[in-house]
Amino acid sequence: MNERVRGSGSPVRAADVALPLAGLAGATGAWWALVAALNVPSYLLPPPDAVAAVIVGNPGMFARNAVATAEKVAIGGSVGVATGFLLAVSISRLPWLRRAVYPYLVTVRVLPKIAIAPLLLIYVGTGTTTAVVFIGLIAFFPMVLSTAAGFERVPTEQRDLLRSVDADPLDAFLRLELPYAVPDLFAGLKQSVTLAVIGAVVAEWLVSDSGLGFLILLGSENVQVDLMLAALAVLVALGLSLYGLVVLAQRRLGWTPAAG
Repeated sequence: MNERVRGSGSPVRAADVALPLAGLAGATGAWWALVAALNVPSYLLPPPDAVAAVIVGNPGMFARNAVATAEKVAIGGSVGVATGFLLAVSISRLPWLRRAVYPYLVTVRVLPKIAIAPLLLIYVGTGTTTAVVFIGLIAFFPMVLSTAAGFERVPTEQRDLLRSVDADPLDAFLRLELPYAVPDLFAGLKQSVTLAVIGAVVAEWLVSDSGLGFLILLGSENVQVDLMLAALAVLVALGLSLYGLVVLAQRRLGWTPAAG
């Protein structure tokens, strides 16, 4: 029987870091050249150094708001991911549950989540709790659907073989089902992390008085484009950092097939 075992993961190559940095440098250079060549007014599009100056000049403000956004993403995202994983496991184990709820999960998945926000304002109220619930809902759906699809990849003959030898259910789950689901699990986790950051920004526009989304809204209301772009830059850095942590975990905890 072929079995997937835990591998050491593929190493991070220099190109994996150098090429994205080169792309960032190229985009920043193009931005700088565009502003200089067209003489764009700073109130419409400030140059990169002006945006960097806003961040350097107010490090505490950006750090506090970045932490506030990261906390919402961590709490709401963790709840959404954990709930989605547990439901995916239940669906894979209980065919009747899959038939009962899976069509609705797919249907709700395509529903714009912003449409749920007014209902949360009514039922939960304003504040951090509403933001966390909103983020959790956004992170939940890609995780449950992707992980459930991963469990479907387990070959039927291998399941039957383990049943024929009365294998312990937990051991069968850890040694067979989970390794097959891991690639899809991480695919769902990457989507959840990305969408959780977006959800945090939307939630901070609606119900919060802190966070990077709140700074972007504040800059928009006061026509401070440099503040908006600075907050956006920090937000991108935060999102890339969280995504990078997931990729690193996938590399370290990856599963590779091995003959057995």
